Amino acid sequence: MFSIMLFKLFLCITFLKLYDAADTLFPNENIGVGQTLVSQNQVFEVGFFSPGSSIFLGMWYKKTPKVVVWVANRNNPITGSASGVVLKVSEYGNLSISRGGSVIWSGNPSGVGSDPVLKLLDTGNLVVVDSTKQGYIWQSFDYPTDNWLPGIKLVDDSDGGVERYLRSWRTSEDPSPGEFVYRIENQGLPQLVVYRETKKMFRTGSWNGLHFGGLPLLPNGSVTSYSFRDERLISIARPTSSSVFSRTTLEPSGLLQRYNMNARIDTWMHVQTYPRDKCDAYGNCGAYALCSTEKPQMCQCFKGFTPKSQNDWDIQDWSGGCTRTTPLNCLNGDDGFLEVKRVKYPDMLRTWLNTSMGLEECKVECLKNCSCTACANPYITNGGSGCVMWFGDLIDIRQFPEAGDNQNIYVRLPASELAGSATNGEEEKKEGKTSGAKKLVVIFVASAVLILAVFGGGVLFIKRQRREASKSNDEDIDMKIFKLETIVAATNNFSWENMIGEGGFGPVYKGSLSAEGEIAVKRLSRTSQQGLEEFKNEVILIAKLQHRNLVRLLGCCICGEERMLIYEYLQNKSLDHFIFDQNRRKLVTWAMRFDIIMGIARGLLYLHQDSRLKIIHRDLKTSNILLDKDLNAKISDFGLARIFGEGQSIARTRRVVGTYGYMAPEYAFYGKYSVKSDVFALGVILLEIVSGRKNRGFGQSDDNHSLLGHAWFLWRENKIRELMDECLSNTFIESQVKRCIHVGLLCVQKFAEDRPVMSSVVFMLGNDEAIIPDPKEPGFFPEESSSFDTSVCQESSTITDVEAR
Repeated sequence: MFSIMLFKLFLCITFLKLYDAADTLFPNENIGVGQTLVSQNQVFEVGFFSPGSSIFLGMWYKKTPKVVVWVANRNNPITGSASGVVLKVSEYGNLSISRGGSVIWSGNPSGVGSDPVLKLLDTGNLVVVDSTKQGYIWQSFDYPTDNWLPGIKLVDDSDGGVERYLRSWRTSEDPSPGEFVYRIENQGLPQLVVYRETKKMFRTGSWNGLHFGGLPLLPNGSVTSYSFRDERLISIARPTSSSVFSRTTLEPSGLLQRYNMNARIDTWMHVQTYPRDKCDAYGNCGAYALCSTEKPQMCQCFKGFTPKSQNDWDIQDWSGGCTRTTPLNCLNGDDGFLEVKRVKYPDMLRTWLNTSMGLEECKVECLKNCSCTACANPYITNGGSGCVMWFGDLIDIRQFPEAGDNQNIYVRLPASELAGSATNGEEEKKEGKTSGAKKLVVIFVASAVLILAVFGGGVLFIKRQRREASKSNDEDIDMKIFKLETIVAATNNFSWENMIGEGGFGPVYKGSLSAEGEIAVKRLSRTSQQGLEEFKNEVILIAKLQHRNLVRLLGCCICGEERMLIYEYLQNKSLDHFIFDQNRRKLVTWAMRFDIIMGIARGLLYLHQDSRLKIIHRDLKTSNILLDKDLNAKISDFGLARIFGEGQSIARTRRVVGTYGYMAPEYAFYGKYSVKSDVFALGVILLEIVSGRKNRGFGQSDDNHSLLGHAWFLWRENKIRELMDECLSNTFIESQVKRCIHVGLLCVQKFAEDRPVMSSVVFMLGNDEAIIPDPKEPGFFPEESSSFDTSVCQESSTITDVEAR
């Protein structure tokens, strides 16, 4: 009897444990086909399912009509027999799907667990929990598929190397990745966008301070969680609720569907569809046209514009858009603005943003730049604030009825088009009457004289600098001057299709010249944070520099207000375009990365020691390392560089310029810079190339260290190989990888006097037999608890201005 009672008690305890653990999977357990995990309150269920001929691990609502909201192995469908297919979690916390011992799919935990379990939560989050750590070491919310559930964050954090977005199923029966993605886009003002591969299909409109300007303000919109950093939208999420089930689904057709569950009748209620109509379809009316479903004709050109093809418009094909009837009269300064009310702002293809400038000042700045086509207040809060300017075509503009937001755009027109009454029911405003126009002419002439005077002083400046550097007579700059019409023709009139990038200096265009072949044209923007000083710097410093690892300056163009630098065109863009991209990084083998490292080091050695001028770059970073067709590295962007005179070893400035994450401590804190400042930046680049991770924004789950700090601790624990990018596992040479990390840590040491000079760096990197000293603690700053006050950094594109303390 006693034995029977013990046995019954054992069965009871076991049953209770199993019942309690229906939402939990332990390391010594697994789930096969036909078995599931069910969340505590029977909300969600996880198991294997077969929508077609393949097997997937998915998650669906348990009680409501079955809707699959998450798929684990959508890139690795299981074909053939289901026998032996299991889901399990290892004793270290790694989640995997396997068949017969062969791993088919595996999660990517953020750390190693010591007591992990897999648990399905009522929120729809499948998590790996370690009882010894806070938070989760893995969660399905970090890997959304086609459904956006409350609690899931869409993320666009380029600094942290994190991007999360929705991707549609291929078909309704195939959960493999489809053609459509729904993601945050931070180009100008933030917005949410649906892409079909690389083609934009729908956008929400830009963030206006309250919501996205192309969407209605929903009653519960204020509870949506937004996270911003330096005007960038880093993440967006909706809060979870135990009483309301909701989801947003990106369908295989590309439609966004939002649903709420009506528990009373056990049915999903359709709430909204995007795109809503033809005016939501991206670029439906082409350039310089308004789309409105309230008008008899959906698309109408702005006043001052006419259809590019009237025949197309007659058959209601508006995609070609509109063109100006009268060109802008920029030089005479008598352009003005047409006010167009209640619109979804044009797409942020080429814009400039200033959050502190008012509207009137914004209009004045727009009129100063011949490329500016429109301006507006980016934010509708406080009656309108900030300044956003558009350059080039205005695309995808929708007009709302009277009840719409107060989003008004000011389209630039010549004075002759501003006379008379407005069309389309819009008010027009003429900016700059006759007296104002005269003032603008005076200002323009004075500015032109000042610009020429300043640039003309560049020759005296370089001669003075060279005298200080060499204490000998010098020759004038031998620089080819290109005509404006030559560059205009080469770049197809600076067309949007030819634009290949934009930085602090201004936009960069690809062009073609018969003699020079393909070229890159760097055009100084009037709204640029950089200016004539940086333009002059580039001309002065690169004119006499010739090295295979420096970008080659072919000449410049100076005409009126135009300032352009003409470079050789490099097909593979910048280094960060490869090593920080999840797909392109796989193309750069270790041999390629090592060649890039050596190229950068040799180029920097030339600047510091072997060139006729001793030059400190001051803004060395991965985005300023360009790659040619053979992936040869070339150092670029000398706008912030400085010449050192003979015998000069250090300089000090009250205006610190550069990019946080690459600046040496003595420079960031005290404004001191030297060759050792560049060496520090090189060390950061070395560690970034080896690891495939950015120093800025790097973070581990169990510490707050930068990439430098993380590398330092791995070095002290003799685990330095763990720093290497996993993409290199099949191509790396261990001795070279360790040597690069070793030298990188020497370069980023806290004190400048401890860092090697470039001749030693090149020698240590290139010689297996070189004796390399042990590094000391690097000058790294923990990301969350840094003594460096990042609030003093005001970053604009590639420049950060910091007042030294």
